[in-house]
Amino acid sequence: MGYKTVVEDNIDILVAGAGMAGTGAAFEARYWGQDKKIVIAEKANMDRSGAVAQGLYAINTYMGTRWGENNPEDHVRYARMDLMGMVREDLLFDMARHVDSAVHQFEEWGLPLMRDPKTGAYQREGRLQIMIHGESYKPIVSGAAKKSADIIYNRICLTHMLMDEAKENRVAGAVGFNVRTGDYHVFKAKAVICAAGGASNIFKPRSVGEGAGRVWYAPWSSGSAYGLMIGAGAKMTQMENRIVLARFKDGYGPVGAYFLHLKTYTQNGVGEEYESKWFPELSKMVGKEYLDTEGQHLSHKPIPTCLRNHAFISEVNAGRGPIHMVTMEAFQDPHLEEIGWHNFLGMTVGQAVLWAATDVDPKYENPELTTSEPYVMGSHATGCGAWVSGPEDLSPEEYFWGYNRMTTVEGLFGAGDAAGGTPHAFSSGSFTEGRLAAKAACKYIDDGKAEGIKVSQEQLDKRSKEIFKPLEHYKIYRNEITAGSVNPNYINPRQGLDRLQKLMDEYAGGVTVSYMTNEKLLNIGLKKMKALEEDLEKIAAEDIHELLRAWELKHRQLSSEAVLQHTLFRKETRWPGYYYRGDFMKLDDQNWHVLTVSRRDPETGEYTMEKAPCYHLVGDEENKAAAA
Repeated sequence: MGYKTVVEDNIDILVAGAGMAGTGAAFEARYWGQDKKIVIAEKANMDRSGAVAQGLYAINTYMGTRWGENNPEDHVRYARMDLMGMVREDLLFDMARHVDSAVHQFEEWGLPLMRDPKTGAYQREGRLQIMIHGESYKPIVSGAAKKSADIIYNRICLTHMLMDEAKENRVAGAVGFNVRTGDYHVFKAKAVICAAGGASNIFKPRSVGEGAGRVWYAPWSSGSAYGLMIGAGAKMTQMENRIVLARFKDGYGPVGAYFLHLKTYTQNGVGEEYESKWFPELSKMVGKEYLDTEGQHLSHKPIPTCLRNHAFISEVNAGRGPIHMVTMEAFQDPHLEEIGWHNFLGMTVGQAVLWAATDVDPKYENPELTTSEPYVMGSHATGCGAWVSGPEDLSPEEYFWGYNRMTTVEGLFGAGDAAGGTPHAFSSGSFTEGRLAAKAACKYIDDGKAEGIKVSQEQLDKRSKEIFKPLEHYKIYRNEITAGSVNPNYINPRQGLDRLQKLMDEYAGGVTVSYMTNEKLLNIGLKKMKALEEDLEKIAAEDIHELLRAWELKHRQLSSEAVLQHTLFRKETRWPGYYYRGDFMKLDDQNWHVLTVSRRDPETGEYTMEKAPCYHLVGDEENKAAAA
């Protein structure tokens, strides 16, 4: 192809992805590995990459133990309730007991955290959230990683993990290409920390045409956390646990600060409170552990987010939409009005621009809300990701196999979106998970577990040919275009993405079917997914930018297939409001109070599904986190 090959050999720790989890991994790896070679490979530029790229107005996970506010058990109980019982409590507790120290470091590095002028404690937005001036959150945190890593490669799209040829099921690094020059990059490493992003844009988004890039989760998050690990044969967990967000319409502006700090509330299109009317029937569907039989929520537990979504979706489907956020009351206070606008200007400026462009002033008009298309991720309020080992001092036997946050592939660690079963980590928790994974990776190397790794030139040549195949395919068949971009010999990345999104939307429970699916639909979806996978072998890329889009699509396809397989396997509606199994509408704790685990055979593409026990390690005593 005329592109050069860049080889980085003798790496101790390769950090794949430099969002919050990746920067945490690099920072901590240097502390425990003073003599180790640490290399970062990032698809974008580390200063503005990942989900925090545009900024945040809050740090959503902070215990405040030093102020006597919360302890790790509170966080576990909160996340467990919100996820309808389905979490890895060992991983959650482990993250929660360390997360405060990460937040304190952010402040030391220059992140402006708002403080309560009376107590000196951080200004709370909710029970576990604190408020920040966070437009430059990511550049500030990236500074620590810059000082820690030996080499930082920006603009590298990693496509595959390298596998050790001396020992089965052991990682040996990763390969990819430079998205600007097209150079082939080879990273040979003793351990890899996968900190790539979850999956946006696998379901057809509500925003279309010129607004297609305005989605809730980062549009560049292409499921690489999952595509890389699934491709390496790692076991995955909870991939059915997609998330649907209630957000300001079309701009996807966040609602948390409005609910928690501005004390706003919602109402239907005719000005009524609507949530409580749906709870009596819903309580029969999910049981009184989550809603009592009278339809009034148990006083000591928060309402799971998905159940609030259910009320929202049901009210709109009943013809009483749109749902409005009542801002007109709060915005009469000039201070609260300023906070409301700053909330967007510091993290979702597009929402402020949209309101200005459409003549919506929330001081005089209550803006519309809507529910988003589903997203697949492991660091926000859902728990998709790799099946990883927990810490030795906390984890039951089934949850521990030697090194914290190590996947079922030796030497391959996961953090952030890549680690399954750890919802409500958010930015600070993802950074903390990166630290935990890095400490374990250093120990893995120090224990001699990475000795004797072998990578043949044959494996490198095979991956190189595979990576650049879309460019070759276009070069060979480009003169056979029949009209526009239609070619009988290939599809391009945009055509493939449209096809994937339509498939997932209609068969896996997207917005156009009100999040509904069933066994028949899922099996049709899997059949179509296999056909798409075959056609992706003939995807064509006109240039390096399209090559990037081609590989993002391939990672999205692997992620989507896992979602279909997991949704089919779990025969219940565990999260009404995120999706519905129309053939199994009720939550079924007797048979499905378990974690789902899958493995895709890298050679055959065949899936193996299993159940894993869901242990509750933290008791149900007073849940202070519910005060949010």
